[in-house]
Amino acid sequence: MAETSFERTGGGMPEQGGESGGAPQEASVSFEEAMEQLEAIVAKLESGDVPLEQAIELFQEGMRLSQLCGSKLEQVERKIEMLIETEQGLQRKPFAPEE
Repeated sequence: MAETSFERTGGGMPEQGGESGGAPQEASVSFEEAMEQLEAIVAKLESGDVPLEQAIELFQEGMRLSQLCGSKLEQVERKIEMLIETEQGLQRKPFAPEE
């Protein structure tokens, strides 16, 4: 099972503020790594074998990772352009997911 940042930090939440705060670490975590960490947290919480205090910390870490993944997906969506073939040739069109 993949080690979460929660486990690497000894079970506590990363401290806010200061030089070791959220943004630099989040930028270095890939989408895939964040998803693996999130899946590990969900599995632990679903097992029900986690003390309440640790479950709250895991939940908070999971929410942070969820927001990070959502942000990374939004960034990628903004970069995607669909090429549409028209009578005039190829045109660029911003990505708009079908809903």
